[in-house]
Amino acid sequence: MINTFPILDEYENYMLAVLNRSDLTVKNYKGDIIIFFRYMKIDKGLVPKNTEFHDIDISDIDLKFVSGIKTNDIFAYLIWLSREQNLNSASRSRKISSLRSFYKYCCVKKHLFENNPTLELENPKKNKRSPKYLTLEESQALINAAYNAPTQSNERDYCIVILFLNCGMRLAELRGINLSDIHGDILTVIGKGNKERTIYLNKSCVDAIDEWLKVRDSYKIKPEAKDALFISKKGLRLSEDMIQITIKNLLAQSGLDTKTYSVHKLRHTAATLMYKYGHVDLRSLQTILGHASVSTTQIYTHVDDDLLHQAVESNPLADFKPEDI
Repeated sequence: MINTFPILDEYENYMLAVLNRSDLTVKNYKGDIIIFFRYMKIDKGLVPKNTEFHDIDISDIDLKFVSGIKTNDIFAYLIWLSREQNLNSASRSRKISSLRSFYKYCCVKKHLFENNPTLELENPKKNKRSPKYLTLEESQALINAAYNAPTQSNERDYCIVILFLNCGMRLAELRGINLSDIHGDILTVIGKGNKERTIYLNKSCVDAIDEWLKVRDSYKIKPEAKDALFISKKGLRLSEDMIQITIKNLLAQSGLDTKTYSVHKLRHTAATLMYKYGHVDLRSLQTILGHASVSTTQIYTHVDDDLLHQAVESNPLADFKPEDI
């Protein structure tokens, strides 16, 4: 366990108890702040030479040190993240968000000091990239690979692939599904920020779940996992790592590049297929995916050049030819 400092421990409790942040969000924010103060100790010459970065002790960080951080110190930190750690703009933006939240807590909530060094910070400009996703044909190949896989977990793995590709769930959401969350063709999942949302299951999903449930009881399920939908061979709730490994193996069996595609790319694939072939509007897609803002969902409007081409061709002036006068 990493020894932190009292203010950070209090902030961690604040995120959990008051802001109701998820365990993963709290872990990420706390980790960002630990990295920042380790860097600051190096920058201030408070660390012996040749000390490994992860061995830097921050338990001696006090209020004077925290309040003494200047905006220029954070600028130097961001340059270090970019040039030395090769973090992209999205990752650096997350680091800034973590620091903003921490210093807002110190200055606004606890009134520990007045000068907030994060007020003048701007998020790095993000490079707009279209999300990577499987084509319809590649998605069908993955489904076939899962359906025909010669493994004991065939029905389970097939069901996982079907839910990913049809519902666009996040990894943690799929792993957390309980039997009690399923009511016919309606599924309730817990998304980011512990927000509950409803997902409507199509026939492929319902059939895949039914087939998996027929063999699920043959697993020796531990009491603590009796309500979990997806079970490991050890009778426990299937881990995120195991789900990722399963998908990676099936992608490879489908002849797809496992360095390009991943579990999260299946979420992008589901969203893209719904937008491209189902002509789902952005607000509906936002609800299905559980995005807090429609601006996040808008990335899927850039992936369908075919629809753009069709839109131009459907213009009533597309075939109009002027007459000689």
